[in-house]
Amino acid sequence: MAGYADKNASLFRRLGVPLGDPAAWIELDSRRIALVRDLEMDRVQQRGHADDVTCPAEHPPPTGLSADRETATAQAAAQLLRAAKVEEVYADRSLPFIYVWHLQQAEIFVLYDDAYGVFDRRQKSHHEIEALASAQHVTEEVMRMMCERVASCDVAEDGVLIDGSEPLTSERVRSLAAVEFMKRGFSMGHGAIVATAPHVADCHHCGEGPLYSGRPVVIDLFPRDDATRFWGDCTRTVVHGQPSETIQRMHQAVVAAKAAATGLLVAANTADAIHKAAEALLMQWGYPSSRGTITDQPSIQHGTGHGIGLDVHEPILLDHDGGEVLEGEVFTVEPGLYGRLDGGVRVEDMLVVTTAEPRNLNALHEGLDWKP
Repeated sequence: MAGYADKNASLFRRLGVPLGDPAAWIELDSRRIALVRDLEMDRVQQRGHADDVTCPAEHPPPTGLSADRETATAQAAAQLLRAAKVEEVYADRSLPFIYVWHLQQAEIFVLYDDAYGVFDRRQKSHHEIEALASAQHVTEEVMRMMCERVASCDVAEDGVLIDGSEPLTSERVRSLAAVEFMKRGFSMGHGAIVATAPHVADCHHCGEGPLYSGRPVVIDLFPRDDATRFWGDCTRTVVHGQPSETIQRMHQAVVAAKAAATGLLVAANTADAIHKAAEALLMQWGYPSSRGTITDQPSIQHGTGHGIGLDVHEPILLDHDGGEVLEGEVFTVEPGLYGRLDGGVRVEDMLVVTTAEPRNLNALHEGLDWKP
């Protein structure tokens, strides 16, 4: 496993330090070896999970190390394995090709292990679950602030929400959220969704332009705790003023679908069954599935949830053909309905799988009314 630990969550989980320099992780004869820049050896020794910590300078090839750090790290990894008379290695899905190439030049055969760096991250430790719970708590704190801000606006003659003396826009709500998260040591590296009709008909549209009274606003916040590097992820829907009967019905269906999925989020159940329970309930309410197609009328556009941890989206998905869920996995459960004309509704919580009922890391209400 190799790359940059500040971008590769599986590598970070092993090294314990979010390095911005190239590094490699090698498991050899029951030894766990961290290959890092010489300046980082002490930190990795103190915070990581390696048995041995070394640097490229200790494993030069016969032709010498390149002055380029990434090339030098790949050369050293190949030389370390060649010196150990290794003939083949198993690599994870994220291994950069520069490492594959240097291993091939050393006549080491590279095999692919699709579970390496994935399966071990699915079941969270107690420490990891508490880090996610803390991240979700802060996410909810800012979510409440944003929803209440929308709900308490004045209204212009054309229905546009007025916050202070300015129109309240999707862009402004995202900026306000970013500032609040920054104050708390969080960052919004992937942005956020603050969307209303018609843009919300595309369920991943981040939203743009002014917000209006009577129209539902889907707010999806997914910040990272920069101290722990674990993510929050929460969605609520807010309506300024009185929601229409259409929106109230959509909301009732979404909340019921979320409850149906949550009730099945138990170890040994399958992600496929959990998703189908939510999807079937929404269909019973009369809403069609339209995966890949944006519709005027409310429809189902996505799966029911995803794993979460050191990445905001982690395997596995709560979706068609999803496999068995494991005790200690953490998922979002987030059914939704979306259309150009009436807008969208989504409600999302983060839950921990147990052998009994799941542990919900959310405490916010699920309703549409957020008047402070």
